[in-house]
Amino acid sequence: MTHDSFAVNEDLLSQFEKELGYKLKILKSGDAGAALNQAILSKKNPLADVFFGVDNTFMSRALAADIFEPYVSPLLERIPDRLKLDPSNRLLPVSYGDVCLNYDIAWFNQKGLRPPQGLADLIRPAYKSLTVVQNPATSSPGLAFLFTTIGTYGQDGFLDYWSKLRGNDVYVANGWSEAYYGKFTRARGGTRPIVVSYASSPAAEIFYSEKKLQKAPTAAVLSSGSAYRQIEFAGILRGTTKLAQAQKLIDFMLSPGFQKEIPLHMWVFPANPQASLPDIFVNHAKQSQKPVMLSPQLIQDKREHWIEAWTERVLR
Repeated sequence: MTHDSFAVNEDLLSQFEKELGYKLKILKSGDAGAALNQAILSKKNPLADVFFGVDNTFMSRALAADIFEPYVSPLLERIPDRLKLDPSNRLLPVSYGDVCLNYDIAWFNQKGLRPPQGLADLIRPAYKSLTVVQNPATSSPGLAFLFTTIGTYGQDGFLDYWSKLRGNDVYVANGWSEAYYGKFTRARGGTRPIVVSYASSPAAEIFYSEKKLQKAPTAAVLSSGSAYRQIEFAGILRGTTKLAQAQKLIDFMLSPGFQKEIPLHMWVFPANPQASLPDIFVNHAKQSQKPVMLSPQLIQDKREHWIEAWTERVLR
């Protein structure tokens, strides 16, 4: 069971099925939040054996619902400690990436305006009406960006920052697609050259471009305090009748063979550093050296309060 963005090499899955002698069924269940909700609601009669797609913004909620079995995969020792957020090993890290500002390089060159260097630039008069973000109540990157502002400006200061951002005519889209493919200047008819997206988006721009590009047309802002590190986990659903097979699937997802397919299928970084990165990631996908990260428990305690306060300040 996973979210709709899950993607992997079909030949690799077939090889896995052949080696272990059983069929793997993938149940896509909406976005990460919706999929987790389904898993929690069906905990007495689980819909799957393994769940992938819980990230650190929903981690405490998933653990509090007690829907996962602990499992210490032998491959876990290869995963960096900084990605291991669950000491109970009910959720094992599979991938990670940074949510951050992206900007249209050509637009800023044409206007002679310095591209944004961090969050503070977005509220300056010169950047009025230039930014599109996503609603944190309906969007995973929108929620991560809200957490970025909380991590940078504090629980006492983030709403003042958003008030200034609203005063500078920020546009709030419902989701990533509306923001990136609708309002961002890289889209036809888009008018906003700054968008909340991912640090890997410039690499994706090159990969999917109809024309062969040597340089990305967009860039990610990864200065200290301007990006949020998202980590995605997999876990064995409590109540599975196929525990041994579920453990094998977790091992497979942490293996270099599966992990090296993650970048060009899901556009994030593999958790296992032994997995080789494609050249396009090496050259064009960056990582923040000082990303914002809030503790899963703090998020669990405050998420709804923060979203409600944000909605009251920005949308009403």
